[in-house]
Parts: sequence; C-alpha cells; structure tokens
Amino acid sequence: MIIVQTPLRVSLFGGGTDFPSYYREHGGCVLTTAIDKYIFVTIKERFDDKLRVGWTRTEMVDSVDEIQHELIREAFIKTGIKDGVEITTMGDIPSAGSGLGSSSTVTVGALHAMYALRRELVLSQRLAQEACEIEIDVLGKPIGIQDQYIAAYGGLRLMEFHPDDSVSVHSVSLDGRTLRRLNDNLLLFYTGVTRKSDDILAEQKSNIHDRIAILGDMKEIACTAYQELQNGNVDAIGELLHESWQLKKKLASKISNGYLNDLYETALAAGASGGKISGAGGGGFLLLYCPNGSQEVVRDALNHLQELPFKLGQDGSKVIFDYNR
Repeated sequence: MIIVQTPLRVSLFGGGTDFPSYYREHGGCVLTTAIDKYIFVTIKERFDDKLRVGWTRTEMVDSVDEIQHELIREAFIKTGIKDGVEITTMGDIPSAGSGLGSSSTVTVGALHAMYALRRELVLSQRLAQEACEIEIDVLGKPIGIQDQYIAAYGGLRLMEFHPDDSVSVHSVSLDGRTLRRLNDNLLLFYTGVTRKSDDILAEQKSNIHDRIAILGDMKEIACTAYQELQNGNVDAIGELLHESWQLKKKLASKISNGYLNDLYETALAAGASGGKISGAGGGGFLLLYCPNGSQEVVRDALNHLQELPFKLGQDGSKVIFDYNR
C-alpha cells in the first residue's frame, strides 16, 4: 500500500491570469500558497483484475473506461494502469465547491500515487503538467493552471505563466518573524455556501478579452505583493487583497453576491484590512487578513461561520507511506 499526501491551496493574488487564453497572449502571474490541509490518496494492488475506486461513493469495475470519477479515470489512462488496483481518496475538508483547489489536488495526488505504484520517480513539474492536460485538454474544464502547480510543488510561490506554455515557479522565502505574522493574520471561514465553480469559471473565461486591463492590474498586484513580502511588509497584504478583490468581482457576475458582500463588510468593520472569496468565488471559503490584533474581534463578528484554522504549507505532493519499501 502507498499513501500520497497532496496539499490544498489558498490563492492569494493573480487568479485569472493563469487561464491559457490569457497568459498565451499577455503572460500571467500569481502568488499562491499550499496550506496544511490535504487530500490523501491510497493505492494498492488487488489479488484480482478488478478496479476499485473509493471516494464519496465506491466503484467496482472491470475496465478503466467504466470508472465514473473522471479525474481518477483519466489518471489511470495517463499512467497506463489498466487493472488490478484499488485506490481511495480522503480529504481534510469536504471537497465539493470549497474553493481550495481540491479537484486539482486530487488529480495531482492520484497521478503521484499511480506512478509510485509503478515505481516511477516523477518530478513536480511533470505531475503538474499532466494534471493540467487531464483537466483542461482532456476534460475541457474552464480553469487555469495554478492549482495543479501549487499542489505539486507546495510552499508559498510566485508563479509566472509564459506565452510558450512554460511555467516559472519561484519560492517565496520569508524569515521566521514574517512567516509567523502572515500565519497569524490570515483567517479562513467557511461561508456555508457550496457552488459549482465550472459555471463561474466558464463565464470568467468567456469574458477574458473584455477584461484585459483588469487582469493586467491583478497581475501587477501579485508582483507587488511578492515584493512587499520579500521586504517584510506583511500588513501590505491586507490592503492588496482588498484592492485585488474589488477587481476580481468584475471578472464574472457570480463571483460575489449580497450575502458574501455582507460577510466581507462585516469583517472589514471588525478590523480586517482585506480579503477575498477563495478560488472561483460564489461561495466556499472567505479568506481575511486581520492585522494589529484584530483577529479575535473578527472571529466574534463572524462567529456564525465555521473557521478553518490553517498554516501555510511547505510540502508539495509526497509519498508519506510505502508498505513495500
């Protein structure tokens, strides 16, 4: 048996500039981080030739083509495994509509587990690239490519997406004090709303050519946030999150709504200096930056929401257990 641990993520800045239809013309840039919440994929050989897939339901099939979980199915096809395997996925949070990149985390984790079962050492870049191929090229998801890369690489990263489809992944190195302040001042609350991100992202994708200037501004904010962190100016992140969120809401009609706006305004009134709805928007998790000891006041103001305590994660996808070794 093999167990692979792959991180979920919080996208901070630049989301939307990682869509191929944008960065292939203009180049993209995001600042994003893995967090210490994970999806675990277990895989083992079976004594027979069947395929068993365990997720929110259980599938027992005779061939890969029969698998209903499309990400797992395409990972089997990509890695060339055809039969005699049992694979399960388990997450630290409910994965549907969370806005924490769970679909790409599952794809990267499944690929990693399957290659580990085959005794193939695969680098992070290849895991990310193949996950993008599955989700975008094969399944036609209207998504960007940052989630796959942060799930594979982990850490706090500045990523640049180039017109030739190459990706530059830069580690953001923070001293201990800066990292502690960032961890302490970022809070994550579950809005209680799940949403189908594909609908929001499809509209956002279709709007790209009419939002070039906005996306350019968001890209610049991502680069500015990177520089501020490198300079140890942590509190600038809240103001930049606020600025970026105002821009992001203009990318598609359902990124926010009255309920989410009210939550955000409540947080600002309690002392948060900025924030955003994580991921595509429309629901899932509300990320807030809370400076100057305002965290408890913000928590009190949003006490009807469930908080997800988290820290920035250092590791990308990795094998944490291998019975055969």
